[in-house]
Amino acid sequence: MNVQKDQPRSPHLPVKRPEIKNVKETVLRIWSYMATDRWLFWLVILFVIISSALSLLGPYFIGTAVDVMTGSISSYGFGQILLILAAVFILQSVALALQNYWMIDIAQHTVYLMRKELFAHVLKLPVLFFQRSKSGDLMSRLTNDIENVSRTLNTAVIQLTTSVLTLAGTLIVMFWLSPLLTWMTLTIVPIMFFGMKWITNRTGKYFKKQQSELGEMNGFLEETLSGHTMVKLFHQEHRVIDQYQKHNEQLREVGYWAQVYSGFIPKLMNSLNNFSFAIIVGIGGWIALSTNAATISIGVIVTFTVYARQFTRPLNDLANQFNTILSAVAGAERVFTILDEKEEEMHDRKKRLEKIDGDVVFKQVSFAYNEEETVLDQISFHAKPGQTIALVGPTGAGKTTVISLLTRFYVEQSGSIYLDGTDMKQISNESLRDHLGIVLQDAYLFDTTIRENIRYGKLDASDDEVENAAKMANAHSFIEQLPAKYDTLLEGNGHGISQGQRQLISIARAMLRNPSILILDEATSSIDTITELKITDALNRLMDGKTSFIIAHRLNTIEEADLILVLKEGQIIERGTHHSLLQQKGFYANLVETQTVKEA
Repeated sequence: MNVQKDQPRSPHLPVKRPEIKNVKETVLRIWSYMATDRWLFWLVILFVIISSALSLLGPYFIGTAVDVMTGSISSYGFGQILLILAAVFILQSVALALQNYWMIDIAQHTVYLMRKELFAHVLKLPVLFFQRSKSGDLMSRLTNDIENVSRTLNTAVIQLTTSVLTLAGTLIVMFWLSPLLTWMTLTIVPIMFFGMKWITNRTGKYFKKQQSELGEMNGFLEETLSGHTMVKLFHQEHRVIDQYQKHNEQLREVGYWAQVYSGFIPKLMNSLNNFSFAIIVGIGGWIALSTNAATISIGVIVTFTVYARQFTRPLNDLANQFNTILSAVAGAERVFTILDEKEEEMHDRKKRLEKIDGDVVFKQVSFAYNEEETVLDQISFHAKPGQTIALVGPTGAGKTTVISLLTRFYVEQSGSIYLDGTDMKQISNESLRDHLGIVLQDAYLFDTTIRENIRYGKLDASDDEVENAAKMANAHSFIEQLPAKYDTLLEGNGHGISQGQRQLISIARAMLRNPSILILDEATSSIDTITELKITDALNRLMDGKTSFIIAHRLNTIEEADLILVLKEGQIIERGTHHSLLQQKGFYANLVETQTVKEA
């Protein structure tokens, strides 16, 4: 996988990343996943309102208690005030606990649905999507971005609602207690507003860039760990370490500036809190000790100091949650970008094939990945039922693309492909692939037992059918020698068994499927002679009576093919049997001669 790497860039420079396109639309899409939990969500909001109201009562009764102690108020007993305060704080704690518990349940269920839909959708995307996407970035969207949404739903929704209600409620009570002290407290708001605006204008882009850089680094890590053998083989450890260091440094710098700027928020708020506290105590104390003491009591001043801190704290929370919500919305938008990708048509209303003969016709088929790069140019050939068609040519000639068109991983730009006389565009992909079997050069095995790896070709197959397929593929003997036999657990794409044994399991899987059309990507390359004989024998059984397409690298393996297509630069330059092509003394004959010399 070729991944273009950007050079490190100073976070002081403008970050060229797309802004969030539509916050409202993204939030509404998240809201749609909460459809079954909306009643619980509104219950959470109700308890947020209750806890916010109780948070306003606490400071009021604290001030009342002070006035009772100083003799300013005699309508309440001190014991009564203490009981009221205890009830207020207990009820507030219960309300907070319940709303947090319910909101966590809502958040986890919401992201569970998002993960479920995203994973199912990704599996239905066409192969071209994965070829143009970085697997690390895709993994980041499947994990980090959705987890970001989860964290935000867990905390930010409650904090945001609580902050707004507390801010409004505190302001109303403060004006009711003393308009003068309230206006004095509000003098810090303009300073707070411009300070927060200055900070958030800088933190927003860095948090979004941080998510992007994390995806880039995940992509690099995935690529490096997957190709660690090549790294060691070519002694590129130091080069890879240097490349990782660049990614790590870029992420560190962006993360550093994101945290530095966001770290200004609590410092600014603490300074403004202290300033507000000084204003209230200084001016309130002067008024209380003056001749106007009747208008403001000591208890009111105590209440006001608590409310002043309670007034600035929601502003602080709102500022902190702004970046959190912005990061979550950006992550959700990255997730929805994947969900908006068009799925491959699988379960459509196109024609379904219950049985096929395997008659395949390519008629003037052309394909290009983009306008500048034509891969196939008007390819035409006819594969009759039961024939073996070999595709030969240099790297990049278009052999794999022909197979990808046949499997409908790609769709031809022009021309037509017919299966049993029906244009493949009219056949559902799901139905087509039910009749296809593929044995690749590098067999892929899943992290499960050998039995289940073979059964992957036919999920409802019995154990006897699995073992019979293994016998047909010459895999039964080596499987029986393993300690757990068919229940041997394979990990890491079959590490622990040889490449030839992995190939035999792959052939057994295709045997069990019993397809009408078989596709082979030179399954005997890089295999020892004895294993090659076993694989060749198994493949001959597998190919019997089936229309087979072979991508040939070792030309001595296709001498018996019914038709050999020689491709070069996207065109068929020669076609015929092995012997007829040798007699032509053209490109194919030169390939055979070259390989013969190399093997000699």
